[in-house]
Amino acid sequence: GASLVPEGATVLTHCNAGALATLDWGSALSPIRMAAREGKTPFVWVSETRPLLQGSRLTAWELSQEGIPHRIIVDSASGYVMWSGEVDMVIVGADRVCANGDLANKIGTYGKAVVAKELGIPFYVAIPWSTLDLKTPDGDSIPIETRCGEEIEMFKGTQISNPRSASFNPAFDITPSKYVTG
Repeated sequence: GASLVPEGATVLTHCNAGALATLDWGSALSPIRMAAREGKTPFVWVSETRPLLQGSRLTAWELSQEGIPHRIIVDSASGYVMWSGEVDMVIVGADRVCANGDLANKIGTYGKAVVAKELGIPFYVAIPWSTLDLKTPDGDSIPIETRCGEEIEMFKGTQISNPRSASFNPAFDITPSKYVTG
């Protein structure tokens, strides 16, 4: 994947798809790491990945260990950063890729893919072979896990949302293959 990362590329990531998630070089971070090792100078926008903050906690830590320049942004800033011309490409991992190329990944991936497509920004998915699920025909066949609302209602034991308001916390979303460059 390093050949896809041009010299000086600015890359947007989402969630953690580094060595902490998939061993060795990771998945989405692998092309970035390899490009940096080849002497290219990629810069990475790290989407925080609410509510568990895998991007800001894990991806940012891995990039800092490698000495790869990066900045953490809130998830909702991703569209603005892409629109402002600050992103050359998006690289994410995936938890599952179906036979038709649809993928399930951390919530927020779909929105990033749609914005990238609208703006003509390449959207790549880097995965290990074990993520391919050729027995599942498409994304409509993947059940989406909904997690406990406390993940978004609480922070370190403190209520941060209106205690009388209900919450909805899907952990993943489906990105149709039509939004994926490769």
